[in-house]
Amino acid sequence: MARCVRCCCCLLILLLVALGVTAVVVFLRNRNGGGPVIPGAIDRKYAEALAVALQFFQVQKSGKLVNNKIPWRGDSAVDDGQEAGLDLSKGMYDAGDHIKFGFPMAFTATMLSWSVLEYGGAMQAAKQRDSALDALRWIMDYLLNAHPSADVLYIQVGDPEADHKCWERPETMSEKRPLTKITTKSPGSDVAAETAAAMAAASLVYKPINKSYSSSLLDHAEQLFAFADQYRGAYTRTFPELSKYYNSTTYQDELLWASGWLYHATGNQSYLDYATGKNGEEFADLGNPRYFSWDDKRPGTQVLLSRVSFFGSGVASDNGLESYKQTADAVMCILLPDSETAAFRTEGGLLYVAEWNSLQHPVASAFLAAVYSDYMLTSGKTELSCGGQSFAPADLRKFAQSQADYVLGENPMKLSYLVGYGDSYPQRVHHRGASIPADVDTGCGGQEWLNTAEPNPNVATGALVGGPFKNDSFVDERQNVMQNEATTYNSALVVGLLSSLLTTSSVAQSLSS
Repeated sequence: MARCVRCCCCLLILLLVALGVTAVVVFLRNRNGGGPVIPGAIDRKYAEALAVALQFFQVQKSGKLVNNKIPWRGDSAVDDGQEAGLDLSKGMYDAGDHIKFGFPMAFTATMLSWSVLEYGGAMQAAKQRDSALDALRWIMDYLLNAHPSADVLYIQVGDPEADHKCWERPETMSEKRPLTKITTKSPGSDVAAETAAAMAAASLVYKPINKSYSSSLLDHAEQLFAFADQYRGAYTRTFPELSKYYNSTTYQDELLWASGWLYHATGNQSYLDYATGKNGEEFADLGNPRYFSWDDKRPGTQVLLSRVSFFGSGVASDNGLESYKQTADAVMCILLPDSETAAFRTEGGLLYVAEWNSLQHPVASAFLAAVYSDYMLTSGKTELSCGGQSFAPADLRKFAQSQADYVLGENPMKLSYLVGYGDSYPQRVHHRGASIPADVDTGCGGQEWLNTAEPNPNVATGALVGGPFKNDSFVDERQNVMQNEATTYNSALVVGLLSSLLTTSSVAQSLSS
């Protein structure tokens, strides 16, 4: 009898513990907008790096700043958009200059949203989710205002030719800030579709937080996608003078990317059919693995739609969806260093694709690898076939970690490429605001601060610089734009990568839950 009582007590205790765990799980999922449960401890190194990386968005903010914590930054460009009767004061400066390029800014927002959607729970546990949401909201407010009607989108503020001739702080600039827009007669399907993707993804982020804001974002996203699809053309063909800055090689990948995000945001089968039908056959280059970047969204789309293959049982689609999954598998195979199809690495272990801004592709690829690894783990499909070789989710995660660790200092230079993280990082980042003392008004002609060999007086905390050369070398000079300029989209990519590595995490089976 006593044994029975003890057994019953033990069962009761186990039941209460189970209920407690269930309650905690439900609490975490509700707190994080239906995001994934956090099963393990937060990795302190990646959490610290994430906190640093997110600060760069504060450095890059335009407009009237709120709760500004960057002591050398202040209000700037508060009149942007006034000539069109719009408030385009928010948004973010693209890099070390003061132009608001809508194409990479929208991609920045899309990637921030994807990071929060997949890893919001881990970000919350690391006390960094609010910082990510703050940066995202600053961009989305700008993008909403930049879309005043269905077939009009303002895609740029400022004259890059004039801006790049000046070296000055944003707070003191006085040059004219002209506006560039796309319309039915001056199309830009790539930037319109990328902005649609950003709004669709952000609508999912804000759905459990602010339903009216989420609904507005989704309405704009659908309008912009229809505009991009009906009036086709690349924005750098419409405005050839912009091709020297962010030249879009094609608009086709953005149309597929946007349709994928709209499918997740709406559940509307027509968006999935758009990507997997004729447009997928013509635009997706299925079967040929590529590298993810601000210009080529195909690998991102392949991973995003593979989510449907992993978790969307019963989804009506033809073989197009499986082709996306197979191509995503092929993308993963070129990333794995032990695969027969492995891409080139430096001796230090960095995936190396391009000399200019060399860290963009490895960081973007590592993020996709981490996401794909978690899709595999959560779905129970734990084998990746690369020709005659077999790999596990752990292999993808190991690759992702290797690229993050390289960025954070485990490289032949023993240098952290994330400014403000670690003991050694670039001191002369190509960045106007960071290079000029906060109490100096140079006007347009502050080139002495560009040309000096002295370290920057202000630290552009969180900046992810361009990165090393093929031989793992790096030259910390301010005029070395190729290696030493930071961008907001690089920051969004590294935020995603670091968030994915915070903990060994499952992911939610639906982005809209």
